[in-house]
Amino acid sequence: MKSVLDHLRDEDRQAVLALTPAERIGLALALGERDLETFRRARGLSRVDAARILDRQKHHGRRASACLAALIG
Repeated sequence: MKSVLDHLRDEDRQAVLALTPAERIGLALALGERDLETFRRARGLSRVDAARILDRQKHHGRRASACLAALIG
């Protein structure tokens, strides 16, 4: 037996699959903007500061690429 959540998930999946690739990209960008705005408001930050914090978190713990370092010198 399918739950209400299963039905909603199926409807969302079908709606996204019906979009063109350009519309899917637009949706992804809009969702990213929405999430950035939510983060900004929750922390009381400017848009620039919120984006900077999220960008730093994304790169935290990553190691530099040995290949890129070799190319740069």
